[in-house]
Amino acid sequence: MIEILPFLLATFAVALLYASVGHGGASGYLAVMALFSVAPEWLRPTALTLNVLVSCIGTIGFYRAGYFRIKLFWPLALSAIPFACLGGSMTVADTAFRLLLAAALAVAIIRLFLPSPSGESLRTPRPAILVPCGAVMGLVSGLIGVGGGIFLTPMVILMRWAPAKTAAAISAPFIFVNSVAGLLGLRPALGDFHPELPWMALAVVTAGCIGAGWGCGLANSRQIRYALAGVLALAVVKLTHS
Repeated sequence: MIEILPFLLATFAVALLYASVGHGGASGYLAVMALFSVAPEWLRPTALTLNVLVSCIGTIGFYRAGYFRIKLFWPLALSAIPFACLGGSMTVADTAFRLLLAAALAVAIIRLFLPSPSGESLRTPRPAILVPCGAVMGLVSGLIGVGGGIFLTPMVILMRWAPAKTAAAISAPFIFVNSVAGLLGLRPALGDFHPELPWMALAVVTAGCIGAGWGCGLANSRQIRYALAGVLALAVVKLTHS
């Protein structure tokens, strides 16, 4: 147990940060497992399973806090589910794809640190815009083994579709359904999961409760944006060092 303590602490820290912005943490778990030289065949099934647990906690927390918006959620989720399942059944070995994705996330990080122009108002997107966005995010999420929150949350904030806490409240259930769909596409066997998955699950559930409680309660919009920037930075590290 002592030997895996640093690994579990790193997993706990990732879940704590990600849960505060309504995310499950898959990109962070992938980064941690890569850092600790975990077998490649364990990566996606383990990350997606932990994602399901933490995003479920976030979904409940942000929904109970009153930030969830069904009209913004359902077109994204319904279009993403089949494509996440498809992406989970595929393999990706294109380094250029990952580097381009990392560059796009880096731009989002920079934008999150810039102040919003004064007088900016929210605008509600039509389903005709949300459906293709959900499909693309679902496919890419399934391909790389994440739930899609690293794409959805910054997009919702930067496109001014919703404030930060509503973006988190929509991202959590989006990540949940995408992660389940990705697992269905992978169809993993018992041996495809990390042997320490039960301990990892305990760590992320504990951290998820703490992080989601802070995110939907005490945190303000600026803190959520900065926490999200940290989450995206971890994702960039993972994408460029995998």
